[in-house]
Amino acid sequence: MKFSWTYEGDEDRKVRSFLQSHGVSHRMFSQMKHNGGAILVNDKQVYTSDYIKKGDVATIIMPVEQGNDLVVPDFDPIQVIYEDDHFLAVDKPYGVTTVPGHADRLHTLVNKVKGHLIDEEAEDLVPHVVTRLDRDTSGIVLLAKHRFAHAVLDQQLQDHSVEKFYTAYVSGILPDDHGIIEAPIGRLEGDFIKRTVTEDGKPSKTEYWVEQRYEKDPEHPMTRVKVQLHTGRTHQIRVHFKHIGFPLVGDDLYGGPLWYGLKRQALHAYQMAFYDPFAEETRHLQTDLPEDLVALKGVED
Repeated sequence: MKFSWTYEGDEDRKVRSFLQSHGVSHRMFSQMKHNGGAILVNDKQVYTSDYIKKGDVATIIMPVEQGNDLVVPDFDPIQVIYEDDHFLAVDKPYGVTTVPGHADRLHTLVNKVKGHLIDEEAEDLVPHVVTRLDRDTSGIVLLAKHRFAHAVLDQQLQDHSVEKFYTAYVSGILPDDHGIIEAPIGRLEGDFIKRTVTEDGKPSKTEYWVEQRYEKDPEHPMTRVKVQLHTGRTHQIRVHFKHIGFPLVGDDLYGGPLWYGLKRQALHAYQMAFYDPFAEETRHLQTDLPEDLVALKGVED
């Protein structure tokens, strides 16, 4: 895959510095050097220590990613929200693990996306997961279709410039219409899966807005909230709402009540925005609530 940029600066600049300003990482330089890629200026191969002048066109050629044979393709269809040559956004149903692991190595979202790429006869067959969701959380998962797209979005994640919004149903009636939960999250001692708020955890920030309070049924009080993640810790939303005393409906792992026949935590990633450097515009992604959460939405109708 090939990418080119024209240098508009008045002073000569090192090729490495110019390419880094466009998101080319140290790891990508190494991959081009050792795996068959190339760096060109005006169609001639150069070193990263060479200089570029105004009007020159710098080009990188990334080596093809053949794919890992250990990741078996799953040709079950996926629900595509957005796709181009660089990015793929999928509406993940609950019950599907995002990446292969000890619990599932054959039918995860990554397996399904690899099958999708093969069906498309794509050149690069390595799905790069940019944002992931818990197995029983539904909604938008963003993947990059090549190393460069992954590198630029990973930087945006580190800069906290990717906007992610969720719909959640929490047990109990939240008193405030808006709130921010800032509490460090780390592993629960002696437990491989669960996380908890702990002083030595990683800084974590969750913001929420109340959308509706469900108070008519005193035995099943709950609140629907819009949630924005400002950090991306494992189980962050689930842990933070448990921490303030309002665990998610259906979230058995964190003490949430199993109401209305819900078979998973009431959490859906419905909206995302990120900057697309290839199109030089912000991409806005959105997906509807799945049927089981739509049913919750209407319990008082």
